[in-house]
Amino acid sequence: MLRAVKVVHEKVRTAQGVVVELKGWRVPTSEYFPEGVKYSFFAVHAGKVLVGYDNHRPKGHHRHFEGKEAPYHFAGFDKLREDFRRDLDEALKGLE
Repeated sequence: MLRAVKVVHEKVRTAQGVVVELKGWRVPTSEYFPEGVKYSFFAVHAGKVLVGYDNHRPKGHHRHFEGKEAPYHFAGFDKLREDFRRDLDEALKGLE
C-alpha cells in the first residue's frame, strides 16, 4: 500500500503573532485526490484564519480569504505557494 510522503512542512510565528503553517504531501491518486497531492496552507492570527488553502475531502481544492471560501484551481506546489504568499501579504496589510 502506498503512503503519503511529506513534501513540505514549515511553521513560523511572525513578529505580529501570525502563525503560518504550510503542509503538503504526495498521496496515492484517488477520487478525492486525483492529482496525488494533499495540502493545508494556513495563516492564523488571534484565532482567526487570515488566509488558507487546502483540499480536504469532500470539498477538494479551495481557498479561505477575507472570511469567505471559494474554489481554487491547483496548478502545482510552486503556484500554490505563490498564491498563498500574495494573499498573506494582502492580509498582513490589514494588521498594520
